Amino acid sequence: MPSPEKSDRPYDIVLLGATGFAGGLTADYLAGAMPAEGRWALAGRNAPKLAAVRDRLGTQHPGREAPGVLHADVNDPASLRALAEQTRVVITTVGPYLEHGEPLVAACAAAGTDYVDLTGEPEFVDRMFLAHHDRATATGARLVHACGFDSIPHDLGVLFTVRQLPHDVPLTVRGVVRSNAKISGGTLHSAVGQIARLRSLAAAARERRRREASGLDAARIAALPRRDALLGYWLLPLPGIDAQIVARSARARAEYGPRFTYGHYMGFRRLRTAVGAAVGAVGFAIAAQIPLLRRRLIARIPAGEGPSEERRRKSWFTVDFVGEGGGQRVHTRVSGGDPGYTETATMLAESALSLAFDDNPKTAGQVTTAAAMGDHLVDRLQAAGIRFTTVSS
Repeated sequence: MPSPEKSDRPYDIVLLGATGFAGGLTADYLAGAMPAEGRWALAGRNAPKLAAVRDRLGTQHPGREAPGVLHADVNDPASLRALAEQTRVVITTVGPYLEHGEPLVAACAAAGTDYVDLTGEPEFVDRMFLAHHDRATATGARLVHACGFDSIPHDLGVLFTVRQLPHDVPLTVRGVVRSNAKISGGTLHSAVGQIARLRSLAAAARERRRREASGLDAARIAALPRRDALLGYWLLPLPGIDAQIVARSARARAEYGPRFTYGHYMGFRRLRTAVGAAVGAVGFAIAAQIPLLRRRLIARIPAGEGPSEERRRKSWFTVDFVGEGGGQRVHTRVSGGDPGYTETATMLAESALSLAFDDNPKTAGQVTTAAAMGDHLVDRLQAAGIRFTTVSS
């Protein structure tokens, strides 16, 4: 339930970015999932476009109260402060977050407003921790990044797995991702931008490690290419933010044991496919360093555009987890439909709904989904059709 100091705000949830592709899908989901007593609004700088989204939602969900419409511009910090002060939770789909995200994070941290986004940009998350974690801790704001396919299936999938293992012994978990989905435009733009800033990324990570010295040895990330006999896949280490999020959750929750190690992989049935993917990843990283090639990469899929509904219906993902510790082993799986858009919109919206309406653990500052919402969010996602299953134990 809302905390007393926030219960008098006009809105429970405000969505910034509803006129984009991912934001539009999130708005569609919220329109059908908001509880009857819920109050929500759409925010952005283009009032006619926002009104068009509101009217579309009214047509698709007759009988539901229409969301409000608020002015907010990522280039106008004053408008973002006003936005944060009017709601208990803010959702933003406006990326790349390194370019557009910090003013809203700052506004939410100052106002004690909970915040969720879709970022998969490690540098952004680290810089927001360095700049705004302490302020958010003081005001009670929960800053929850990576609330889409980056990194909810991995973060909550590991939580689901370790709950089935002993809690007082060292644990090792590996996660193996497979999907037939196309990369989203937003993900492509964010990935290219982040890879082009490897020095800045590393500098932010080093500074965060210095700030977070306590507890770092309690959770490690370790991944090497190999053949997985249990799953039947060739494993290629998968860089990015997912493993970092898992490690942070492990430091925050006792269920992960006194020492926790996580390996994060992409799984391939054939060795030649894995080798081809590795070569392609190296080529992608090199191209991202060269301005001309970088521009060509991001031009392939415009940000804010996405695949057709028919293409999304045919898309799927699985993440298999193998957890071991205390002489026990468990194999679990998180699976669903189109990861980059449809399921990401579900995950993002349910994250905000959980922060707004569930009796979650008492946390503040920059926190992960497993630390902030945990089992409540797992339950919500299962009810929404994303599957958490135990394959064998």
